[in-house]
Amino acid sequence: MELDDAYSNGAYIENAESYPPRWAASAEDFRNAVRARSKLDVPYGEGARECYDLFMPEGTAKGLMIFVHGGYWIAFDKSSWSHLAVGALAHGYAVAMPSYDLCPDVRIADITQQIAAAITAIAAEINGPISLAGHSAGGHLVARMLDRRLLPDMVGARIASVVPISPLADLRPLLRTSMNGKFKLDAASAATESPVDMEDRYPAEVTVWVGGEERPAFLDQAVWLTEAWGADHVIALGKHHFNVIEPLADPESDLVAVLVRPS
Repeated sequence: MELDDAYSNGAYIENAESYPPRWAASAEDFRNAVRARSKLDVPYGEGARECYDLFMPEGTAKGLMIFVHGGYWIAFDKSSWSHLAVGALAHGYAVAMPSYDLCPDVRIADITQQIAAAITAIAAEINGPISLAGHSAGGHLVARMLDRRLLPDMVGARIASVVPISPLADLRPLLRTSMNGKFKLDAASAATESPVDMEDRYPAEVTVWVGGEERPAFLDQAVWLTEAWGADHVIALGKHHFNVIEPLADPESDLVAVLVRPS
């Protein structure tokens, strides 16, 4: 369809097919290394995919960072991203990563509700400020969490920092992609699920993060959210849609610094 190429990432990334197996291998190695300080497959709902992994730092956690994975709401689960917890863990934050059901089995609005349920459940486990990071479709989901209608006030008020990474912030262009055969969006649901239109939000610090080598559509999406919310905007030079998340595994990275800054 009209915008399929605009929202195609892998076709424009060298050796794109090598990334998912490397992510999965790195994540498994990390889980094996920190198993003693982990809680894996903790349920937050009744469905098989409604569960999260929680990785604990040494000592008492200073706060909580939650990472929500991407994959256009149709791919992946929590198991490919565990290694991205390294950065926040090194700063004393607990790190959680939820899975969620995928389209077309559910709608995007259903996934939004699942992530709200996951964050509520995880927040009950860890005290302190909450930081949210999400990549691509996960960027959409963490941005949606600032909607005051989704989270209990006692949870939403704890959110100190939100970093949508290469987010999908306006879903209306996706109506003109073949992927919408799985999303099943219409004009009304696309508008309702678009963070750019959210007005009644929790007052967290928001930094919209995007790779400098991303597809123009994703650069535009980042600008749209930045302008709609008056958020900070970081363009990570030299990064594309698949490697823009790698700095989450580096305790000294600017990306981690935004997530663990004092509340």
